Formats: sequence, structure tokens, C-alpha cells
Amino acid sequence: MPFGFGLPGGPAPDPNDPAQMQQFLGQLQQLFTTAGEGPVNWDLARQVALASLTGAGAMNFPGFTGPPPEAPSALGDPPISAAERAAVAEALHLADLWLEPASALPSGIRTAQAWSRAEWVTQTLPVWRKLCDPVAGRMVGAMGDLVPEEMRGQLGPMQSMVSTLGGALFGGQLGQALGTLAAEVLSAGEIGLPLGPAGTAALLPANITSYGEGLELPSDEVRLYVALREAAHQRLFGHVPWLRGHVLSAVEAYAAGIRVNREAIEEAMGRLDPGNPESMQELSVEGIFTPDDTPAQQAALARLETALALVEGWVCHVVDSAAGDRLPDVVRLAEAFRRRRAAGGPAEQTFAALVGLELRPRRLREAAALWAALTEHCGTGGRDALWGHPDLLPGEDEFADPDGFARSQLDLSSLDLSDLDKPGPEGDEPAS
Repeated sequence: MPFGFGLPGGPAPDPNDPAQMQQFLGQLQQLFTTAGEGPVNWDLARQVALASLTGAGAMNFPGFTGPPPEAPSALGDPPISAAERAAVAEALHLADLWLEPASALPSGIRTAQAWSRAEWVTQTLPVWRKLCDPVAGRMVGAMGDLVPEEMRGQLGPMQSMVSTLGGALFGGQLGQALGTLAAEVLSAGEIGLPLGPAGTAALLPANITSYGEGLELPSDEVRLYVALREAAHQRLFGHVPWLRGHVLSAVEAYAAGIRVNREAIEEAMGRLDPGNPESMQELSVEGIFTPDDTPAQQAALARLETALALVEGWVCHVVDSAAGDRLPDVVRLAEAFRRRRAAGGPAEQTFAALVGLELRPRRLREAAALWAALTEHCGTGGRDALWGHPDLLPGEDEFADPDGFARSQLDLSSLDLSDLDKPGPEGDEPAS
């Protein structure tokens, strides 16, 4: 996924054109003075993501360009009509009512919103920053390490330019990945992480419409099914205070074990010619991260996959229970969403290649079967009582025998679920 430096709205500058080169160098100088804090240039990431949606080349960040308005790569961001906003609010309200008998957790929705694709980018960027900064920090550090130690003292302030270039490179390509992802996601909580503001349930009408057309199902039925999933996520993350920290720390622990492929960085940087701005278009950080095979990394991966599967499996089971007798095509919708979450869309796969993180629940069906067995043996209250503490949740080994695990938890049916809203074992705050 190359990401080029160039003039706003156009190609890289012509090195034989003094005016273009002067403008380019001025933009590049401004880039180095407005890089911001941290390893990733997040201002640039945001602008690149938004430019990829609108097709506007007016990227105020110097030295980088989004696609021109006529570019076929522009994904578009249709405006949301008043009727669509009303339909989203109604669907989320109805979904919350349907979930009442299917979940012991109360509603977690404080605000129901219809988001454009650009709003998804801006609203979720703070959590992406938390997830991506550790990985990006290692990449930028590895780029700096390519400079021989005996030369670092001689470079002085120039040494920081390497880090700035790395942060801009990563920010630009991450922005492109997020812009593409924004054109696919259907709701704030679809990928299983608490990406949006706490208590805010959000659907993306444009994406839901496109997805429904692919399924050849009525748009209102698809919207309501997405609303059920979003409302279920809000209940879970809104009333299990430790869950947000548990899931995000699992992602961070896995990311901490990802190794940087120094050879890939050396190869990319070797193609960079400071005298030829067009060479910057060939730079890419995709594929430079590889998981470590140490026991600690394997344990972190298992913890992450189990956490994602438990969240997604609970949502699938609760939603299907709530919609079973109400939506005519619930079986078809349920299977389509299971395949969607298990396989991941093209943008999610691109994101995984870029940052080395796969956010797909690999054992989704087993997790859903486990929650179904718990409902059968322990009831709704006993099932949801497992969210009272992370130590109560089943581990990977329990996925193989859902009935056996469920029978071992029969005493949970008498637990008081009001304790779920109290601070968790790590003092995490409720989040959505």
C-alpha cells in the first residue's frame, strides 16, 4: 500500500520544475515542524483517511496528497438524510426492547447516532491511537537504528527527521487503511472493540445499505439486525467495567510481542532518494511486522483470540435469541454475519497486514455454542453472571466441552448481577 508524498491533489512534484520543487520542499519542512507527539503522525492519518473518503485533494498537511476528486479510489461519503437518522434511532430503540428478555444486562445506550464514514474515522481515532502507537513506536525506532551509531552524534537534529519521516509514513498508510475500513464497517462496535465514545450506539447507514444490497435482503431488516448487534455490544461494554481494559490490554500484550522486520525496513529505506520525491511513493510499511513465536507471545495471542471470541459469541447468541421469532430472515442474517466476522473484510485484512494485528474471533462458533449451553443450564442470569469477573470466564480449553462447562457453573444462577456495574478488579471504568 504505497503512500506518496506530493502536491495536494496531484502527483509527486517534477524534480525538473523549480517551482514545484520549491513548494514541495516548503511543505516537507512544515511537515517536520508539525509532526506532533508520539510515533505516529495522527493529524496526517486523520486527513488521509478523510481524503480517501471524499476524494478531496485539499489535504492541508504538507507533502502528502489524497486522491483527486475524479480518482476512482475515492470511496465516497454520502450525506445522511433526516429520514435515515430517524430510522437508525428507531431501530436502536426497538433493538434495545427486544434484547430485554434475552440479556440480564441493562441497556448501555445513552445516545443513538447515525454516523457518516468520516464521523466513524474521527470518533474512533482515539482508540486506534492507543492500539497502534506501541507497534508504530517499534517501527520508528527501528528506522532510527538503521543509522550507524558512530554517525548519530554527527547528525544531531537531523536524527529526529528519521523518526518524523517514519511517523508520517506510518500515519499516511494507517490513514488509508482506516479510510477503507470506514467504508465497510456497519456500526461502532462491529469489530468487537470499544472504539466509540462510551454509551454511544452508532450505525453507518451508507454501509448498511450497500451490505444489504449484497445480501439481497430488505434494508430495514438488515438495519434492525445490525442495531441488535450494536445494542448488545453496548450492554456488554457498558455494564462490565473491566471488559474494556481486558480486551484492549490483550491487544496491547499481543502487539508488544510483534517483531520488526529490519530487512524489510532497510529495503524500503534503500529505495528512498531524497533528491527524487517520486521515490517516496514506493515506500510502504505493510508487512514489516511479524509475530514472535515465544511462549509469551503465543499466550498473548491465545488471550486475545479467546477474548474476541467470547465477546462476539455472546453478541451472536443474545442477538439470535432476541430476533429468532421476529425477523423473517434471521437465520440467513446470522450466518452472513458469522462468516463476515470470521473471515474479515478486505479492509480489515489490509489493516492486519499493516499493523500486524488480526482482530477476528477465530473460534466464534464454539464461543456461541458455549453461551447457548450456559443459557440452557444456568438461565440468562447465570450466563451473564460470568461477566462479573475475568476469572469466571471460560478459557480456550472449555470451548471443546460447552455442556460440561455449563453444568459446572450451575451455582452462578443465584448470583447478584448488580455487582457488574461496580469497579472491576483492575479498577477499569465502564466503557462502550
